[in-house]
Amino acid sequence: MTGRTIQGQNSPRRGVKQDRFTRVDESRKVAYEVLRAVSADDAYANLVLPKLLRARKLNGRDAAFATELAYGVLRGQGTYDALLATLVDRPLADLDAGVVDVLRMGLHQLLAMRVPDHAAVATSVALARNVLGGGPAGLVNAVLRKASGRDLDQWLAEVAPGDSDDDLAVRYSHPQWVLRSLREALRAHGHDPAELEDLLRADNTPAHVALAALPGLASPDDLVGRDAHLEIGTGRWAPTAAHVVHGDPGKLAAVRTGRARVQDEGSQVVALVLAAADVEGRDERWLDLCAGPGGKAALLAATAAGRGATLTAVEVAGHRAELVRQALSAVPGLADVRVGDGREVGTDEPGAYDRVLVDAPCTGLGALRRRPEARWRRTPADLGSLAPLQRELLASALDAVRPGGVVAYATCSPVLSETRLVVDDAVKAAAKRGVEVERLDTPAVLERVVPGMPSAAAGAAVQLWPHTHGTDAMHVALLRRVS
Repeated sequence: MTGRTIQGQNSPRRGVKQDRFTRVDESRKVAYEVLRAVSADDAYANLVLPKLLRARKLNGRDAAFATELAYGVLRGQGTYDALLATLVDRPLADLDAGVVDVLRMGLHQLLAMRVPDHAAVATSVALARNVLGGGPAGLVNAVLRKASGRDLDQWLAEVAPGDSDDDLAVRYSHPQWVLRSLREALRAHGHDPAELEDLLRADNTPAHVALAALPGLASPDDLVGRDAHLEIGTGRWAPTAAHVVHGDPGKLAAVRTGRARVQDEGSQVVALVLAAADVEGRDERWLDLCAGPGGKAALLAATAAGRGATLTAVEVAGHRAELVRQALSAVPGLADVRVGDGREVGTDEPGAYDRVLVDAPCTGLGALRRRPEARWRRTPADLGSLAPLQRELLASALDAVRPGGVVAYATCSPVLSETRLVVDDAVKAAAKRGVEVERLDTPAVLERVVPGMPSAAAGAAVQLWPHTHGTDAMHVALLRRVS
């Protein structure tokens, strides 16, 4: 780790004008409002931030600054709170939550962004005075002036000097239970647990924006290029993927018209692996059992349309079902979007489908690059509370698929209790119901989709990793109902 770069984060360069910094700029206001919404309202940063950027008409460097400041604080919260515990003469819980957010913002600018120290302190004080009042502004000034005397490496040498889980949790800003779950996931899926620090660094590195070109509507070659607004390069893995080097993908015509979508390459791989699996007999009816918000459904629907098949997309929440309809709006042919409980489909339509995707609700610990607040919002209890739902959805899928058809079980989590153990239990439970299921060689199917993708095999399943593949940590296992 180098000074002024926290836990693997890469920050945009930002010049700061040399003035008295008494006026609070819109970029910092937006970042603060995002943090307050996440903390006070349980909001999601990836939903709140774009709305605020549009409302305040921020773009270019100003939007990049606000994004890095908000997301950087959410990623680095564990580290910054450990530092604040040594800088503040009272428990952080005794401080107003808004004061803590301003202090975290100041630390991120001081220790992980290329903002001059005097500017980081003065603008934080101005922000505190603007939103909280004069008393809190004095506290912010005193604490940040004390923090500015050292760089990040020097502070970490004091608060996290060793290699214990306590120290790793502070250094890489992950709760200890998440850190331990990820270490066990590496081991369980055939990786060296010593890769943990690389994985934690990757979680703290902002994800590149990837695009999925929907088959039959666009190709990656249609997207790749450079103009005044953005630059797009080729994807790394998925044959449908392109990579946004810089710029707003919403300015791309193919994205505006729904022929291409913003979608992580790992998610694209999951949909393409299901589409590439061999089924026995007909191949006409496909099902996405948990379809919202619609990224994988769009890729599956476009692929199905090219083969003369149709997709049924089921989503339990009405507002998310509407997002699925929007995602499928450009796909030709009939796609049936339903509001319903995926756990009931197997009973209502037994043996009706040829391919079924179960993209199960999970803790999202494989997407911490994109949703950094999840690491603080989730608890170990979530692993237990989601387990019955994951098993019930997979059981429904195995009942809904016909003999000879294929089910893909996918999660955006590498954690064993959300991946292999769910599949193991579902296969055993199906056998008790008289449904015989075989595990397919998912890595072999992946090889047909993405030849030469390294270190992705996890037994009969596939496990992707941020530090190895540059994708979210998607897990996918293919199962066939035996005729």
